[in-house]
Amino acid sequence: MKKAGSFKKISLSAIAALLILVSSGYAYAAVSANDRAEGEHSAAARNTAEANRIIDAANQLFIQTDERNWPQVKLSFAEKVLFDMSSAGGGEPAMVTPRHIVDGWEAGLAPLKAIHHQIGNYRVDVRGNEADLFCYGIAYHYLPNESGKNTRTFVGSYNLHFIKVSDSWKIDKFKFNLKFIDGNAELGVEKPAQ
Repeated sequence: MKKAGSFKKISLSAIAALLILVSSGYAYAAVSANDRAEGEHSAAARNTAEANRIIDAANQLFIQTDERNWPQVKLSFAEKVLFDMSSAGGGEPAMVTPRHIVDGWEAGLAPLKAIHHQIGNYRVDVRGNEADLFCYGIAYHYLPNESGKNTRTFVGSYNLHFIKVSDSWKIDKFKFNLKFIDGNAELGVEKPAQ
């Protein structure tokens, strides 16, 4: 039969060992939780950085369009693009090349004296090497003409899908959702002001 004192020693030793194991496990669990939190934070930071790059890519598309820098506009797109301007009378959605898009925009915007696109209210969803961007958009077209009705404004939103190609974000789906057109619908068809 064990003496009461030795039972206490075993119990205290067992308790001490148990406390060491429990505290080590707790420390391990706390470190693991911190590592997971840091990993999640790092992933969120990477997604935020990528979302900012995607917003910049969308901004560059419209800035370069306004500057009529057609070679740069072409670089905004992937090799094939599902292009949909049907809400603004641009025909049915179709798979096209960047050249097709740029040739159409260059010809359609050529008569205008100035173009101004403004986008904002961005929502970006990044999923690895692809992303969706939604934004509001306004396009102003300006051409002085004899009627004095010199502007046309398109108001709507865009749904753009991006894919990552060689560390650059390229648009492979482009959809404009027209809310309304205001101003001179015949702008560019009328005789310019002298």
